[in-house]
Amino acid sequence: MSDSIVPDTQARGLLARLPETPRALALLARFDRPIGWWLLFWPGAWATALAGGVGERWPLILWLLIGSIAMRGAGCVFNDIVDRDLDRKVARTAARPLASGAISLNMAWAWLILLCLIGLVVLHQLRLSAQVVALGSLALVAAYPFMKRITGWPQLWLGLVFSWAALVGWSEVMGVLTAPGLLLYCGTIFWVVGYDTIYALQDREDDALIGIGSSALSMGRHVRAGVSLCYIVALTLWVAALWQVRPQLLALVALLPVAVHLAWQAATLKEDGVDPLRKFRSNRFAGLLMFLGCLVVGSA
Repeated sequence: MSDSIVPDTQARGLLARLPETPRALALLARFDRPIGWWLLFWPGAWATALAGGVGERWPLILWLLIGSIAMRGAGCVFNDIVDRDLDRKVARTAARPLASGAISLNMAWAWLILLCLIGLVVLHQLRLSAQVVALGSLALVAAYPFMKRITGWPQLWLGLVFSWAALVGWSEVMGVLTAPGLLLYCGTIFWVVGYDTIYALQDREDDALIGIGSSALSMGRHVRAGVSLCYIVALTLWVAALWQVRPQLLALVALLPVAVHLAWQAATLKEDGVDPLRKFRSNRFAGLLMFLGCLVVGSA
């Protein structure tokens, strides 16, 4: 493996001390990569904060976090089940437990069911309308692993999936989906496309060789411009969402920190094997900045 490629699966710290099978299951669910569940969690936290639900509904934030960890893990397991043959051909993913043979396919299915059961427990903490919204994401989740085989823009589908918690959080607090929640969701789709295009820069050569699609390939030499455009659209839709909640120019100042952070990402992006991963991971901080902005506006 090239020194410029960071392997997708790395057992470090506590995970490295686990017995072989539990370690492989933890790695299969990407528990070694918390950035994934942070990115899945943040849109739900944003919606809860913007709807003014953080104070009275603070347990919802915890349930959304637990659900994000479990369902992100389940999504990763399902993705690896579908992609196990492709993963063996990509340097960054060849060490994944299924691709490397560290665990069996049957064990992976059992692990997937257990993680989904945890997600079911979280689902039962929501009101009926939010449960219906949450269940609406299942078809999108199931279809995602196949998108890279049929389209050059699988990141757009991932955006639909990874932004879904915004709809769940909003409908749980407000009881119904309204314009601010929908605008927040739509903006988050473009945020996801932007940061996952950055992530996909690590695999461009391998993806091209094995014939699967990615936005990093589709954008060609214009990745930085493409990511910038995605972030601009995201911020525009987020501005519209906040304006629906509090139509005051001062309220939009709450978006300034996250706007500066996203601008930094796009302006300083280097298309090598190290910087894309660093920039991708920085979106955990971008999520925090957006949460604080939504909290200020939603609580005002």
